[in-house]
Amino acid sequence: MRPVRIALSNDYHVVIAGVATILAQYADQVRVVELTTDREIEEPVDVILYDTFGRLAGDDEKLERIVAENDAKVVVYSWQAYPVDAAMAQGAAGYIHKGLPPEELVAAILAIHRGEYAESPVPEADEEESVPTWPGQEHGLSARESEMLGFIARGLTNEQIASSAFLSVNTVKTYIRTGYRKIGVRSRGQAVRWALTHGFEPD
Repeated sequence: MRPVRIALSNDYHVVIAGVATILAQYADQVRVVELTTDREIEEPVDVILYDTFGRLAGDDEKLERIVAENDAKVVVYSWQAYPVDAAMAQGAAGYIHKGLPPEELVAAILAIHRGEYAESPVPEADEEESVPTWPGQEHGLSARESEMLGFIARGLTNEQIASSAFLSVNTVKTYIRTGYRKIGVRSRGQAVRWALTHGFEPD
């Protein structure tokens, strides 16, 4: 059987390039045929893997449009800050929890494509950040700290992030504070400048 054809979608090139590198090891099972930051998918594909890094779950017009304009199964690839229910309510055909080891990520893509289930297994707590798919990892940022920095680079306030990502303001502040410490900045302006020079500028 031919490999399942996949398009990778996110607002940040650095994010989808990381996922593509992981999936390249499994080319006999899945084949990445398009990487895009746009809403339009040019190539005929079986699955669109929609990475939610830097996206908020409250009202994701981009996800809704991708679902509406494509026949392929749209699978959300995310952390709990983008809940399963929110993804499904906006039309996603499946949900894969980030943190699965690469072979389990591939197995989940194939299972959702075959219609065996809609939600992947939840990774064990110590596996949550085992798949390197976020910018800033090489600087010590955790996945959540990196995503908060991505929201800040978009100009969102702590309150906007919290309400749309289903987190408390204190949780958001904690991620931001620890992230700032790791990248050596003290203000929001410094954080934005750092982010825009380290791959966090969304397309």
